[in-house]
Amino acid sequence: MADEIAKAQAAQPGGDTIFGKIIRKEIPAKIFYEDEQCIAFHDVAPQAPIHFLVVPRKPISQLSTAQDEDVALLGHMMIVAKKCAEEMGLSKGYRLVVNDGPDGGQSVYHVHIHIMGGRQMGWPPG
Repeated sequence: MADEIAKAQAAQPGGDTIFGKIIRKEIPAKIFYEDEQCIAFHDVAPQAPIHFLVVPRKPISQLSTAQDEDVALLGHMMIVAKKCAEEMGLSKGYRLVVNDGPDGGQSVYHVHIHIMGGRQMGWPPG
């Protein structure tokens, strides 16, 4: 947990990100869904038995910097998350997380949704 907090505090918006490189297939990832707007792939450091990310192809750095023109894309990402969760067999439920900024735990400045399931999620998170 301390490592994740340190990564989030050190991360800076701007420039290319690891997600941009994954989208361009410059670095490998376990991608299992792609369309013209977004991709989905398994998290490299899963926090639940099933943990994947939905990432837009458009490089929006943070949810808090998204524009009104991004509404359809952000909604599409939620529907993709739902469909992928169904395909992964998460019929008993799952959690969606969007981290924003250093205090929100954002360590990659390319907006993305974490989808986690396969076990009971605790509350409160964090």
